[in-house]
Amino acid sequence: MATVLGVCRVADLHPDAGAVGVTAIDKRPVEGPVRVGPFGLRGDVQADRKHHGGTEKALYAFDQAEADHWADALGQDVPPGRFGENLRVTGVAVDDAEIGECWRIGEDLEVEVTGPRTPCATFGRWLRQDGWVRRFTQHGRAGAYLRVLTPGSVAAGDAVTVVHRPGHGVSVAGWFAANHPDAARALLAHEADTGWEMASYLRKHVDRAAGRTAAAERG
Repeated sequence: MATVLGVCRVADLHPDAGAVGVTAIDKRPVEGPVRVGPFGLRGDVQADRKHHGGTEKALYAFDQAEADHWADALGQDVPPGRFGENLRVTGVAVDDAEIGECWRIGEDLEVEVTGPRTPCATFGRWLRQDGWVRRFTQHGRAGAYLRVLTPGSVAAGDAVTVVHRPGHGVSVAGWFAANHPDAARALLAHEADTGWEMASYLRKHVDRAAGRTAAAERG
């Protein structure tokens, strides 16, 4: 059964060499249910709000299977929250979810998968691993950002149920790996046909990839 293993929010702000000067990547599990609204977990914060947080990146989910992969590769534990995620889940292949897929978590929380996490330099500094961003990116399974469709509560042990799969075939991992023009065209067609609203952070990349398709057709 697909389940939430950990609900994580910021524990401490830490100094960081990036432009903002601090980072809120230090997420750790909390006990009991936590309310979730349009901007994510109650009590959580993001230091760099230009690139993190907001309604389209309200939550970040990471798959326990991928954490196990990295625990083996790094030779160290990767507990819930270690990669800055809000939700550590098991039994649902986060990276194989289609963009726009909807999940019910627990009794009342409903979320939409908006796209893949883009690993940043802050993540690399936090892990203290040389070449970490490149290595994590090359593995191709970075987890997914979620938009909150129906606010509710979430706690460790809550079930995760896929309630809608769009059917366009563009997965989180597939898009993260390639930004392929055919995938961009599929996402744009799905949006036009259904009225689904693509996340704005994703749209600029989709439009760019679709532009490559148009340029190739003209050429």
